[in-house]
Amino acid sequence: MFHLRILGMALRGLRQNLIRSMLATLGVIIGVGAVVSAVSVLQGAQNDILTRFESLGADQVLVFNGTDRHGSRRTQQVTLLPEDAEHIAEENKELVIAMAPQYNGGGQTKYFEKNVNGAVLGTSEQYAAINNYLVEQGRFLTREDVRGNAMVCVLGYKVAEELFGDLPAVGKAVKIEGKSFIVVGVMEEKGALGFIEVDNQVVIPVTTAMSRMFGARYLTMIVVQCQSAERVPMCIDAVKKTLRANHHINAGADDDFTIFTQDQFKQQLSQVALIFGVVLYSIAGISIVVGAIGIMNIMLVSVTERTREIGVRIAVGARRMDILKQFLAEASVISLCGGGLGVVCGWAIANFLSKFTQVLQTYTPPIIIFLALLMAVIVGIVSGIYPAIRAASLDPVQALRYE
Repeated sequence: MFHLRILGMALRGLRQNLIRSMLATLGVIIGVGAVVSAVSVLQGAQNDILTRFESLGADQVLVFNGTDRHGSRRTQQVTLLPEDAEHIAEENKELVIAMAPQYNGGGQTKYFEKNVNGAVLGTSEQYAAINNYLVEQGRFLTREDVRGNAMVCVLGYKVAEELFGDLPAVGKAVKIEGKSFIVVGVMEEKGALGFIEVDNQVVIPVTTAMSRMFGARYLTMIVVQCQSAERVPMCIDAVKKTLRANHHINAGADDDFTIFTQDQFKQQLSQVALIFGVVLYSIAGISIVVGAIGIMNIMLVSVTERTREIGVRIAVGARRMDILKQFLAEASVISLCGGGLGVVCGWAIANFLSKFTQVLQTYTPPIIIFLALLMAVIVGIVSGIYPAIRAASLDPVQALRYE
């Protein structure tokens, strides 16, 4: 009950100088809001990226073209050939279930007056099975399509919807970058595989993409599905051995390709998130320090203005500890109110960014709300200690004489 009376006195003291008290909370509001919004954005982005990686499967190995360093610059080494993909599958049958070479391009897909700009993926018949990506209408690519450089395509769900609506798409002729293709299938609504929104892509045979569409010699990447997630390290070693032999790389020389697994992507993501987190939290920390200084200044002014009141209270029996508690309570209330408003502002900013961009995903963990409020209270206590000690140490005789 005694502590509730102290809290009530603290609230009355703050209410008497409402505008000044509100201004004192601004720094805490900005700091806590920055922390909450930053965590929401980082956590949301991290969750989204991890979900995309996990959609690839833990048993997949992704082989990309390598990079070469020239001084301070990195340049891409375009080295992956269709034959590399075939050799990986043929020479490592005990470790590799399936393999899908990929060439990524882009272009306009048209059906009469309707058209869609999106990704064009050249790949093999094993692509759908590797990614557990099902056909909704018709069929997927076949080995004969790939071997025969067939002018056939499989439409992503949204592409088919925009071009044909509710009408059947299979058997229709569409033009991709001016070349005529027969639609043989429409895929299920999937969303994303890795960083690719597959609903917005058109799939064609990799041989057709490279020779008849884009005139390319080298692949973008090779997806290798291993026997199991546990055998991924062995599969990586086998893939490296095959590619180094194909590319005639001498012992001790660097690879001219790059291999990634889901775990490696996650590790890199964690490192990037840590760097961004340190930067954002440092900025937010500066705001909170500024807020703490503001609260301390306001409390020092309050001590000076209420010197006579403090003297009267001590003269009628109030202990110095009671004065100390009152001013600490005032500082804590100011900071806690600022922290609460900061949490609301940070959450609102994160939601606004999510809705405004329609790409950025945000997530506010409940624990961060608790930690933000706890941090606000600690800031209030720390910033109020000196003013509270100064108020409690006033000489009552001198305080009563103060005008």
